[in-house]
Amino acid sequence: MEKDHEQLLQASTELTNHSLGYVKSMAVRCAARLGIGDAIHRSGGRASLADLHAALSLHPTKLAFLRRVIRVFVTTGLFAQDDDEDDNGGCYYRLTPMSSLLVTKTGDDDSSSSSSSLLPFVLLMVSPMCETAAMGMIEWLKSGGEEKTPFEMVYGAAFWSSCGRSPELGASFNDAMAADSAFIVDAGHVFDNINSLVDVAGGVGGAARAVAAAFPHIKCTVLDLPQVVDSIAAADHGDDVVQFVAGDMMDFIPKADALLLKFVLHDWSDKDCIRILKRCKEAIPSRDAGGKIIIIDIVMGSSSQAMCHGTQQLFDLIIAVLTPGKERDEKEWWKIFKEAGFTKYKISPVLGTRSIIEVFP
Repeated sequence: MEKDHEQLLQASTELTNHSLGYVKSMAVRCAARLGIGDAIHRSGGRASLADLHAALSLHPTKLAFLRRVIRVFVTTGLFAQDDDEDDNGGCYYRLTPMSSLLVTKTGDDDSSSSSSSLLPFVLLMVSPMCETAAMGMIEWLKSGGEEKTPFEMVYGAAFWSSCGRSPELGASFNDAMAADSAFIVDAGHVFDNINSLVDVAGGVGGAARAVAAAFPHIKCTVLDLPQVVDSIAAADHGDDVVQFVAGDMMDFIPKADALLLKFVLHDWSDKDCIRILKRCKEAIPSRDAGGKIIIIDIVMGSSSQAMCHGTQQLFDLIIAVLTPGKERDEKEWWKIFKEAGFTKYKISPVLGTRSIIEVFP
C-alpha cells in the first residue's frame, strides 16, 4: 500500500507537470519576445536580474515576477545561473547553448542578425495562431471530417491559404523556415559535384543564401509562389547571389543538377508528395550525370535519444494540426520515393531531429 501511495504521488507530480506544459511554452515565448537572450549577450555574456530588468525596460513592480520567470528558465536549462552574487545579493545569469539560439544580435549593431538564430521559428511555434489551432484538436477529432486540419476548422481556411491572405502570417512562416538555414551547410558533402541548385518552395531564400555563401561556385535559385517572390522584390531583399523564380512546384520546377526541399514534404499528403517528387525527377539529370534531390526533413525514429524522439513526435502532432501532412519513418519515405520513380536513397541523421535524405533517380 505504501508503494502504491508513493507511485500515485509520483504520478500526480508528473501529470501536473505535463498539464502545466503550456506555461513553459508561454515562458519561452516571453523570453523570445522580450529579447532576454539579446540582453544577456549585450551585457557581455552574463547579467544580473537588475541588469535584465533595466535592459528590458520593465516597470519597477515587475522585478519580482521577472525573478520567477528566470527561475523557470534556469530549471529547464534555457539559461544558467552563476554561483557568485551581484552587489545587491542577486544572481547572475548567462546563456546556455539553447538560449544562444534565441540571440539575434551578433554585435553592437542591432541590425546584424545571427544566421543561426532560431528566434523566428520559436515565435511561430508558440504563436497564438498555432496554439489556438492546437486547442481545436478535440472538436476536430469529434467532427465529421469535412475540414482537413484543426487549423482549418478553427480559422475557416487552410494554413497555406491563410499565409497567402495574411502578409503577417506569411512573413512569419517564411522567416521561421529561413531561421535555421545555417545548419544545412554542416553536411557540406551533399553539395559536392553540384554546379546548380534549386531550393524548391524556398521562401525568402535563407537556405539558398547559406549554400551560396558556403559554396560560391553553385548557382542557387529559389522557386516559390508569386506572392512570396513579389514580397521579396517589394522589400528589396533580392540580390545577385540568389535568383528567384515565381511558380508552383506542383506544376513546374526549374532544371538544375540538384534540388533542395527543406521542411517541405512533411506539409503534404503522400499523394501530393508523389506529385511534387515526379516534378522534381523531371527537373534533374540522370543519376549517372549526378542528378539528385536533397531533402531536409524528419525521419521518425532516426534517433534513439529520448529528447530527440519525443520532439519528433511533438512535431508530427503540430504538423497534423496545421497541414494535411505528416512526419514519416524510413519505410514511409521509401514508399513515396518508389512511387515517384526514384531508385535509391541515403539517409544521414546529422541535424538533430531532422535528417538529410539524398534521393537518386
